[in-house]
Amino acid sequence: MADFEKQIIKDYRLTVAEIIYHLPDHPDFLQSYIWQDYDIAPRYPVLYKFLNFWTKELDGKLHSVYVASQKIIAPGDLRFYGTEISIQ
Repeated sequence: MADFEKQIIKDYRLTVAEIIYHLPDHPDFLQSYIWQDYDIAPRYPVLYKFLNFWTKELDGKLHSVYVASQKIIAPGDLRFYGTEISIQ
């Protein structure tokens, strides 16, 4: 399915997650990884699929995950102001 169709029909949103994890060779140190994809809020099935892959296949143990999500295609904000400007 195209990204545009996902956003309109399935209500997918652009989702960004900052994944903080322990370095495999130095577990006392933390590293940050930025993940971005289209996902459905608030359940985030695509993100959970990726995190399940991470825990099963990668060595770095997860510390924390911070998630931000925003609709890309949304109704525009319409505001009326008390001023009119003419451009000639």
